[in-house]
Parts: sequence; structure tokens; C-alpha cells
Amino acid sequence: MREECVDLVPQTFRLHCVGKESEENKNSSALSAGNSGTSAVDEEQSLVDDSSLCSTSPIGSAPLCRQFWKAGSYDDTLSTKPSLQKGANYLHIHPKFLHSNATSHKWAFGAIAELLDNAIDEIENGATVVIVDKILNPRDGSSALCIQDDGGGMDPEAMRRCLSFGFSDKKSDSAIGQYGNGFKTSSMRLGADVIVFSRCKKNRKLTQSVGLLSYTFLTQTGHDRIVVPMLDYEFNTQSNMWDKLSNTQCINNLPLLLRWSPYSTEAELLKQFDDVGQHGTKVIIFSLWYTDDGQMELDFESDPEDIRISEVANTNKKSARMMVASEQHLANRLRFSLRAYLSILYLRVPENFCMMLRGKCVQYHSIANDLKFPEFILYKPQSGGCKEGTVVTAIGFLKEAPLVNIHGFNVYHKNRLILPFWHVVSYSDSRGRGVVGVLEANFIQPTHNKQDFEKTPVFQKLESRLKEMTREYWDYHCQLIGYQPRKARAMTFQASSDSGKNDGIYQPVQLTRDDLASDCNLQKGAPSKRKESNHLVEPDRVRRKVGIGANATVCNQENLRAGAATDELKSGEAANLIQENRKLQAQCLEFEKTVEELNLKLFATSYHGSTCSFVLMCDRRLALG
Repeated sequence: MREECVDLVPQTFRLHCVGKESEENKNSSALSAGNSGTSAVDEEQSLVDDSSLCSTSPIGSAPLCRQFWKAGSYDDTLSTKPSLQKGANYLHIHPKFLHSNATSHKWAFGAIAELLDNAIDEIENGATVVIVDKILNPRDGSSALCIQDDGGGMDPEAMRRCLSFGFSDKKSDSAIGQYGNGFKTSSMRLGADVIVFSRCKKNRKLTQSVGLLSYTFLTQTGHDRIVVPMLDYEFNTQSNMWDKLSNTQCINNLPLLLRWSPYSTEAELLKQFDDVGQHGTKVIIFSLWYTDDGQMELDFESDPEDIRISEVANTNKKSARMMVASEQHLANRLRFSLRAYLSILYLRVPENFCMMLRGKCVQYHSIANDLKFPEFILYKPQSGGCKEGTVVTAIGFLKEAPLVNIHGFNVYHKNRLILPFWHVVSYSDSRGRGVVGVLEANFIQPTHNKQDFEKTPVFQKLESRLKEMTREYWDYHCQLIGYQPRKARAMTFQASSDSGKNDGIYQPVQLTRDDLASDCNLQKGAPSKRKESNHLVEPDRVRRKVGIGANATVCNQENLRAGAATDELKSGEAANLIQENRKLQAQCLEFEKTVEELNLKLFATSYHGSTCSFVLMCDRRLALG
């Protein structure tokens, strides 16, 4: 294990702060911007000179460790502590919070997905493309990650909210982002520094803004609070030029941006807007993190059309010759291939929207289309007697089954994948092998990193229902792909909602693909029973009709299954199953009787035809003779 730390700046560098600013500007820019606007919260109007709060260390700077999980451990004891004047209360956030906040992302691709969510949310503002690519840092030639979209962009105020903590402008029910924290956690998880360029046309004004959130800058200069240098411009239609806003502030922020960003001149800085167009946002993350082995965590070299995670990608590369079908499946490739992960990241994407990864469009992949013998099951969770929502789960065997040992549910929330191939049953249990499901659960809340759900009672009920669903499906369909069936299991469906004791579990309803495509616009009061389908095998009464019309052997198998199940059921449920089995057996006998009658008619018809032909032949011979 090798730790690599670098010292990027002279130790004598000192931050210049804005000391003269109107009271109106102080209150309006308290979110972030320059040296007077940071992620600090100014609860009341303060006459404190802001320069007294910008603490730096004239003695020495903290070296920045390039391994993410070690970068938060640096000695800041040499930093000058803030001095408060006139008893004012001024709250601010230490730079170490940037790192500790980013540790919520254990997986680098989860951080990239957070940034892509912002682009997806911009679809309602006209976004048609999001670009994910590698660029070179012109200052030192190192690799940087660029994520750019052509959405509505951000005006100066929206930019300040984006770079602050806990502010979210997303009010739409369909918006993925909601906490106002995703940009900070995700960008700092991928690299130590991020610079944002955004252009916006709002209220007949065309503005463009640049903001720098730099962990390197804050640690190297010994800051004890988060400071975000920003520049704002407004287009002057008369002079056809971009005019700077808040000139006094720009005088102080521009040198900081040119010193700590990848661009050393203002012309290079503004040139980054050339490919943004009339509106859009470009995010450049640089000073990317390294692994403990000294390799860059994001691997841009193994595949020129992909971005991979170094540690996992190298492990799979070493064992490539030994890889089996399961390891090559999408469920495993998404752990180290960004292209594979992005292909299933969103449940629905407009046809006119494209995700470009390394210059090539990502082909969207529907997991539900990979299922064979699929069923669509309706589930209505309840909590405290109130219905939480309606969920349609597509479940079936993977098309590669039984060659692949993959199972689990892909759970989406507001169109975004939260849990890919979630194992509700363990691999040690063969019941459920090869069974995969897809559902969109908007009634449960994801965690802040959007890689899991909050463990609420409603979530626990969903987990239990999916576990039952997996085993029920496997028990009744495992023979279709070559598995040996186990002893028949008892059906665990609860009573209907009329009983009032179902604890949120309803009897599944069989839906067609057309019903699923119409977002399950079911009419109120529709009967809660399965509808027969030509291509879908139903798991309750109808699933026992699969063998009708075959032969008496199928009927005997159904008798054996029902007989085994009665040992595990309560007396009332056993009686119902026995009665249903007798009805099915009677139907089987009726069908067999019908088949025999048809065969006799066919034989009689053939015999009568043959007899007539023989009589005619005899008559002709007699006539000739």
C-alpha cells in the first residue's frame, strides 16, 4: 500500500478578502460567492468586517492526500482561528465537512449518477443531451471528468444555491433531486476540486456564471470555513459584450479562480462557454482521487468508449479467461463499467434525449425485456391503515437462465435505479435462482446517496412481499427452465382488503403488457383477481390450468402437489385447495372425455369414408365384368 501526497502551492500564499461591500450585497450573497458569500449562515445582519473571518495560515499549508479515504485527515492546528467583532454570531462550515459529507458515497459510479440526475431533471427545461467524457487539465495535463448538459442552466442566484448546502429549487414531483446536497457530495467524492460553468436566459436576461468549489484551495490556504469564489456576467445587447456583475467582488475572485482552477487566464476561463450554447451547464471535476495502490480510481484507459473503476476492472481483467456467464452478465458488469450502469440507470428516457459517454451514445437497456415467462403482479402497500401506493412488479426468469446464477429485484424511485439486482433471497437458497424483477417504488424514500432506501416499516413490508413473490414464482415455474421442483409450498396470500387484516399485502393481479405501459391506470373498484393471458403464467387458480388438455398424468401431478400442500396449510385453507383441486380434476376429465369423443367421431368419419370407397370400387368392377 502506497500513500501519495502532494504539496501544490507555496506556503506563504494568503487569501485576499473583500472588506468593502454594501449591506444589501452581504445579505444577498450570504449563500456563497467570493469571500463574502460562502456556505456560512448569517442568521442576523452583521456589521463585522468579513475579512476578519477569512482565516488562513501564514505558517504552513496542509498537504493534500490524493487517496479519497485518507484525504480528510490533515492537521489544521496551524490555521488562524476566526475572531468575532462586536459580539456578532457568524456560523460557518469547516472545509473538512466537504470530505466527510462526500463519504456517504461508497461507490464512485453512484456519485456520477447524482450529477447525471441534474441533467435528467433538466429534460423538462428542454435538455436533449448529457455528455460524460474525459478531458485534460491544461495546467498540468492530468485527467479530469467533464459532465455537460444543454438544459436551462443556472442564473447567478441558482448557482449560489447549487454550491451551498441544503438549498434545492426542484419543486416538481417528478424531480429526482430533493435534498440540495447531491452536487457537493458527488463532486467531492470524485475529485478534490470542481469548477462549474453555467449560462442561463431568464427574465429576458442572458447571464453566465463560474463557480469554484476547491478542497485543495481551502486546505492549502489553511481556511477554517468554506469559501466559494464566483464570477457573474450579463450580456449587454447594446455593446454585444459580456459585462461583469459586482465589479468589486470580481476583482478579488478572478485571481483566485485563475490561481486554483485549470485555467490561468480570463480568456481561457470564458472560452469554456463556447460549446455551452445559449443555455446549459458544464461541470469539470479535476484533481481526481487515487486508489490505495496509487492508481487513478476512474480508469479512462482500459476502454476508450467507457469509464471503469480501476480496482474492480483489474480484478476482472486478471480472471477474464476464467469468467463464467454469470460474471459477464450485466448484473456484474455494472459494478465496474459505467456504460453498463448507465444503460439501466433510468427506467424511462425520452426518445429525443441521449446520454453520450466518451463520444458514443449509451444504448438504453430494459431489464423487463430480458425476462422469459414473465408475470406482472400488482401490490398495494399499506401503513397504518392508509394505502401508500400501487406497485406493478414485472417478474420472470432471466433469458440466460439456468446458465447464469443471477437473481434479484431492480428497484427504481422516480424513474431512477436505486437498488440493482437486490437480493431479497440469499444465494444459498436455490429457490429463486434466476428469478429477476423490476418495479418502481415511489412510496418509499431513498437515502441521501440514492444507493439504498430508508429502512422504514413500509420498506420492510415490501421486502417481505418480494421475498414471497420470488419463492412463489420459482415454485410454480422452475420446471420450465429445467430445475427440479421442490415439494409444493403453501400459498401465502393474505385475505383481500375487505377483511381489514391484510397488513398491506393484496392478492396479486395479473396484468398485460398494455396495462403496464399505461402506468397502471386501473379503474377503481376493479375485481382483485388475475386475468388470463396467452403468454403469462398465473400463480394462483389459473396457474393450475396449465396442464389442462394434456393427459391424465398432469392431473395426477396436480393432485400430488395439492396433497403435499395441505400438510402445511391450516384446515380452512386446505379444504379450499382440495375443493379447487377436485374442480380442476373434474375439468381435466371433461376435457379428456371431449378429446376421446372427438377421436371417435374422427375414426367413424374415416371408416365411413373408406367403406363408401370400397363399395364404389366393387360396383365399377361388376359393371366392367
